[in-house]
Amino acid sequence: MDNSMTVASWETVGSISMVQKPVPELAPGNVLIRVAASGICGTDLHICKGETPHASNQVTIGHEFSGYVEAIHPETVTEAKVGDLVAIDPNVPCNQCMFCRTNKYHLCPTLRCIGVTCNGGMAKYVAAPSSAVFVTQGISPEVASLAEPLSCVVHAVDTGAIKSGDRVLVIGAGPIGLMVTALCATGGARVTVAELNPMRRDKATAFGASATTDKVDIGGDPVKGFGYDVVFECVGLAATMEAALGYAKAGGTVVWVGVAKPGVTVPVSPFDVYRRELTIKSTYTNPYGMARAVRILQDGKVDWAQLISHTFALDDFDSAWAVFTQNSGLKVCIKP
Repeated sequence: MDNSMTVASWETVGSISMVQKPVPELAPGNVLIRVAASGICGTDLHICKGETPHASNQVTIGHEFSGYVEAIHPETVTEAKVGDLVAIDPNVPCNQCMFCRTNKYHLCPTLRCIGVTCNGGMAKYVAAPSSAVFVTQGISPEVASLAEPLSCVVHAVDTGAIKSGDRVLVIGAGPIGLMVTALCATGGARVTVAELNPMRRDKATAFGASATTDKVDIGGDPVKGFGYDVVFECVGLAATMEAALGYAKAGGTVVWVGVAKPGVTVPVSPFDVYRRELTIKSTYTNPYGMARAVRILQDGKVDWAQLISHTFALDDFDSAWAVFTQNSGLKVCIKP
């Protein structure tokens, strides 16, 4: 094994650079992963632009990835075996703070995130704690790399508390919005997807949407029952976050899933929230969602592979980044 490797690293604000870094050393408690597939995420773009306050400078990006177990430290306790294809939970809590001790570890103030605060999966090798390793079976590395974003969606759909028969609106049909659509539809909800891009609207139908639109019209006064039981905003723009509030019927729930830039504000009418008895929620990362996400991927009820529109070698990262930033596909996957 070479001692150095090429990685995609956030070196300066506004760009991701290909640089050489050492292959990580294998410490007690860790597993060395040979990365097989690593997805580019909107968070990576936020990091690139300096919009992720907790991101570490010169960090190797990539927090949505899968790979094969290359080596296990003798003092590491794990069910994984060398050669296993595993999905990685990038979020590593301290397990000591108040949040960790009250089943809210995702709110840990010293949460480490592989690919954000420490080196991630846009590389040939990653060292990960054994607690972050989830063995997969019967799925491809590309599909396994979807476990992390799907685990975030599992948390989002749980937060929305949908019931069979609910009328659900999903705003945005990127990978996250399509995952939300699939989980809500398979859970018995009637899902409408709002998306400007025709290709993505078509894809939403394949993921279970009952209807798609490029302009939402709830047809009347939400106080009189017009609108949706649950609205998932999956874009992260102030305009769509504000609009989401107007699409929920009285007694409805709005879940802000999309990640807005720091400092963005949204006007909210307290009286309107009061009169309609709205519930407004947000979601943050993926608490206790990885094992469930892996099971969902393995169940095969949804053709998850169709989320991946482009694959590139790590040496072609610049081309992959261009496709991603131009929004000309869905999930862009790197294969180191």
